[in-house]
Amino acid sequence: MTVTVASSDAGFDASGFFRRKRWMAFAVPAVILAYFVYIFFAFDIPGLAERARMDNARILVADSYSYKTHVTRDNRMGGITIAVEGEMKGTWPEGTSPDWVTQESGDRTRVALKHGHAVVIDGNTLRYDVPGYGVIAAEVSRSEGVVLDLPTDTVPDWISASKTRVDITTGGGRVTITKARTEVMRYAFGWEMFWFTLDSPFHGKSFGELMGLALSGERVVEGKSNLAAILHDIWNNRMWQHKDVMWAIFETILMAFLGTMGAGIVALPLAFAAARNFSPLMAVRAVVRRVFDFVRGVDALIWTIILARAFGPGPLTGALAILLTDTGTFGKLFSEALENVDKREIEGVQSTGATPLQRYRFGVIPQITPVLLSQLLYYLESNTRSATIIGAITGGGIGLLLTQAMITQKDWEEVSYYIVLILIMVMVMDTVSGWLRRRLIAADDSGR
Repeated sequence: MTVTVASSDAGFDASGFFRRKRWMAFAVPAVILAYFVYIFFAFDIPGLAERARMDNARILVADSYSYKTHVTRDNRMGGITIAVEGEMKGTWPEGTSPDWVTQESGDRTRVALKHGHAVVIDGNTLRYDVPGYGVIAAEVSRSEGVVLDLPTDTVPDWISASKTRVDITTGGGRVTITKARTEVMRYAFGWEMFWFTLDSPFHGKSFGELMGLALSGERVVEGKSNLAAILHDIWNNRMWQHKDVMWAIFETILMAFLGTMGAGIVALPLAFAAARNFSPLMAVRAVVRRVFDFVRGVDALIWTIILARAFGPGPLTGALAILLTDTGTFGKLFSEALENVDKREIEGVQSTGATPLQRYRFGVIPQITPVLLSQLLYYLESNTRSATIIGAITGGGIGLLLTQAMITQKDWEEVSYYIVLILIMVMVMDTVSGWLRRRLIAADDSGR
């Protein structure tokens, strides 16, 4: 038997369908490409490439994993100071210096840099011997500014020169000359004085020597055991401020914890008012849902600025900003979870003669606990990162220290240190959050 399939008057136009598909296949990529072309010119990408200062980028990268010792001469008052990162807290005592600095008679100082580079500071005159290039001479004159004498007619790209300032950056080190001062900087790998400052009796000692002193009965610091003195000097390090940094980490975690858990406590009862099966009045549901939309629609950083103006800076202000934003998010998530609870479990609890509050406690809360715990712990982990940025605005936590280090640009190894600590903090919070999530949800499932 032959079956004939007849098309209706409103039949399917296969050729038109495939024509539209082919058109869309070309049109969508073309629109995306046009958008990227617009972005390329709207954000001035070619100009950005021209303005990029790769020399500054190299200096910042070098500062992140190494330190520099400044040999500075005051061109107005005279005198040489030697300080790690140019800080007073890292200044070498008078009459002492690293072995690569030689203070000769008069106002003459010789600085040996890396790769055979050598600098001689003689009063207001500096001579920099660059192997393979020659001797660069610079003299500070009150009338003419900084007078530069080069061995070639052209100024190489690693020298920036004007009448008021000369910057020389080579593989051996950096030199800066102004009317006020002459500064020679020598780089060395590592984070100098991370454990002990120059005034500590344990500075410059190897790990083996420190272990020997810790086990020795002879006390280096009167009234303290050597181990206690070592730990005291590390904890109270004036350069790296480990005590303040650890307190800042604690403030950041506390900010995230208070904000997240406070939001969960506030959002849970409000979620019952926003759930259809628990709040019969449409007006109440609409008002509560709009409140949730409002508080989560405004970013936590905006709430931070508003609350900082209202209550002043501080970690508590950051915690309140997180609480407001997460209250809206948790309210939406919890209300949706409440709308999907199994009514049979509630009816089972009700059949025992339980009160409405008991029905919620034993018939509803156990059902939404996995969602509640999972979301709380996830947002706690996420808010740990957010609290870093919020702390930079409210004046609390590790975010404030990171911002201060980045603004001053004096110690980019400190920036690296804070970033490493933030990464460790986030990884630890992620691990702890995941472990708690598995343990608490598994315990809740077994209990049910």
